[in-house]
Amino acid sequence: MNLLESRGDHPEQTDDQAFRRWEGAVSAFVSAAPRLLAIGLRVLQDVGEAEDVVQETWLRWARADRSVVISPPAFLALTTTRLALNVAQSARKRHETSAGPWLPETADRSVSPETAAERREAVDTAIRLLLERLTPAERAAYLLRIAFDYPYRRISEILHLGEDHARQLVRRGRDHLAGERCHPVSAAAHLRLVRTFLAAAQTGDLAELEELLAADVAPQVVGPSSPCHSPTESGRSGG
Repeated sequence: MNLLESRGDHPEQTDDQAFRRWEGAVSAFVSAAPRLLAIGLRVLQDVGEAEDVVQETWLRWARADRSVVISPPAFLALTTTRLALNVAQSARKRHETSAGPWLPETADRSVSPETAAERREAVDTAIRLLLERLTPAERAAYLLRIAFDYPYRRISEILHLGEDHARQLVRRGRDHLAGERCHPVSAAAHLRLVRTFLAAAQTGDLAELEELLAADVAPQVVGPSSPCHSPTESGRSGG
């Protein structure tokens, strides 16, 4: 991967401060690259596709307005996750199977209102699918592992369960996202999780998200489930 290939997207700058900022951007990406590749591999299970996703993450990082990015590692990890899930979703569509949700890039305050609205709608749809198709424990483990690259040991500590159990929950989450079961979705719970997820994506501070997910993981009486509507239909129905 040639990290200097994309520098042509920026005007030529000779100012020392500008050069140091560029060096800082390269350093942040290089430091995060092993983690980004691990995220891509975990989602896609293919080295070539994972490397392509990491390359695309670099291109977006090079073009981004980095002055508004509070946490570069969070920005890079979430961008990689979103891109990898988009690739996985496209592959599942090609095989005519049901796809799980994709997660958005970390919010960029420089985007247009139209783009911001599209991203918010995408988050709404993704979170609704997680609420409809996964149990609270599956949802918590899946989000922490896939979206934020938490180690299983840390997930087990947050959710107060064994490390092997955390692994099983993530596997079950993947399977159930492609299924047809559908739990009733509370509009308030949906809005709360969307807002908390977006705040975590924007700031890199996941404490509130951890607390919310852990609080939801409690013994519950599960009622009968029904086949889910399409993401678009369920997103418009208001739960």
